[in-house]
Amino acid sequence: MTYIDDLSAVAYILSNLLKACMTQIARTPKQIGDVLRRQRRRLGISQTQLGEKTGLRQATVSTLEAGQPGTALRTLCDVMAALDLELVVRPRSKAAPDRIEDIF
Repeated sequence: MTYIDDLSAVAYILSNLLKACMTQIARTPKQIGDVLRRQRRRLGISQTQLGEKTGLRQATVSTLEAGQPGTALRTLCDVMAALDLELVVRPRSKAAPDRIEDIF
């Protein structure tokens, strides 16, 4: 194996570890909003900028991040796409709800 092969292998492993660490469990609208807010801030964009990317008003982005009721599924999908996020549906883990809150 060459040095370049070693570096490629390390980069691949680190990339997969980073993806695994970024997985977040969200079970409530508030938790989904928190995930969106953290990702938006991680990307360094404002609610207004996110609104411009998605064709939404800043107030709509704020409402979504606050976990307020009434958000259309299409709106959620548009915001997730703009933040480079995807939705994965799977059976619930068996952790107690208070343990899930500790993750955040």
